[in-house]
Amino acid sequence: MGAPALQDLELLMDAAWPAPDRGDADGWVLRAASGVTQRANSVWPRVPGDDQHAQLAALRLARQWYRDRRLPLIFQLFDDPRSAGLHALLDAEGFTRQSETLVMTLAAGTGQGAAGSAVPDPSAPEPLKPGPLKPEPGVELSAAPSSEWLDLWWQVDGRGGAAELATARTILTGCPSVYALVRSDDGRPAAVGRLALPPAHPGGGGAGTGGEAVARGGLYGMATRPDARRRGYARQVLLALLGEGAARRLTGYWLLVTAANQPARQLYAAAGFSEAARYHYRQDRPKRHLTGC
Repeated sequence: MGAPALQDLELLMDAAWPAPDRGDADGWVLRAASGVTQRANSVWPRVPGDDQHAQLAALRLARQWYRDRRLPLIFQLFDDPRSAGLHALLDAEGFTRQSETLVMTLAAGTGQGAAGSAVPDPSAPEPLKPGPLKPEPGVELSAAPSSEWLDLWWQVDGRGGAAELATARTILTGCPSVYALVRSDDGRPAAVGRLALPPAHPGGGGAGTGGEAVARGGLYGMATRPDARRRGYARQVLLALLGEGAARRLTGYWLLVTAANQPARQLYAAAGFSEAARYHYRQDRPKRHLTGC
């Protein structure tokens, strides 16, 4: 099975990283999480639209919604024909472009994770339960992020203190997931990763745009302790999560990686992932207020 349609991927991505505070502005999904991560604090233009008057009205609503939460107005906007008109409007409004990000996908059975990952039972897997899952060589798997898992991920990718970490945990556990951790020789956590398992059709919207019923997993939270990099730990985590996905009969996977992160892109490409789409974060440029005479 090939890569899913972009609209289906957007639904899955939103379900895999759910913002706790949500609103709507004429087809745009407004998301907030007290400033924890750009993705959870950005507008997802689920229906970008092509009527500039409607877009301007939605933009006014979005500005006020984020202003009420003391957050900057940021869009997560794909680089595709559907979004061309909205990109042009944001250019005219002075929005910056930040953090170009690649969406990479992998069909089940086409990457390294397929090796040795036979499916023993054709029936659907049981729902995840808290606690240890089937062990993988050298990798610890669980259905909830341990304090060690969270500490390492936050050390690499986090911004803020205990309150922000608590919000991040709420996002990470917003859908069923598998959490992987591998340790270095001294017993300390060396690398972590998460396989998000959102429902096949988030929001109850029925089958995908292609008409097929699918179950895909998203790879998130891949982080390696700075002094443990380039030792193969991230690859161990990646392959363990792909193996777990194969055992759960997933039809494919997606992940997000910044365009500037060449080592990570090489790791994912070596595992069989290929680019399916790109997006930018578009942030409202702060307005200068003149003071004095």
